[in-house]
Amino acid sequence: MKKTLIAYVATLAAFLVLDGLWLGVLMASTYRELLGSLMLEQPRWVPAAVFYLLYVVGCVVFVVLPARSWTHAARLGALLGAVAYGTYDLSNWATLQGWSARLALMDMAWGAVASAVACIVGFRVANTLAASKS
Repeated sequence: MKKTLIAYVATLAAFLVLDGLWLGVLMASTYRELLGSLMLEQPRWVPAAVFYLLYVVGCVVFVVLPARSWTHAARLGALLGAVAYGTYDLSNWATLQGWSARLALMDMAWGAVASAVACIVGFRVANTLAASKS
């Protein structure tokens, strides 16, 4: 149970830092340009928090805990990110005016990269701390 909690906290922290940099610093103007009036002035924090908390549960349960190595965590994390972000982006591209292929592909690639890195961090931290306790 302790390893699971450590994995969750480490994965969540890594994902929040990565996504915060991506959304708030690196790509803010690009998203505003691509989404235009679809984008809110300020995010809705409650649904955002629920997404992050829930998504990281998926990362830990489906990737971090079952991974056999950090490279396995990276591959599974990238796959989970591509599937999860692909579900969102491809559905939006299929149903919303103003959602472009460029936006969908860029966001899916980011989901794969961010998920892979966050899962690597969660895997390494949880296994390093678990090994030091034995």
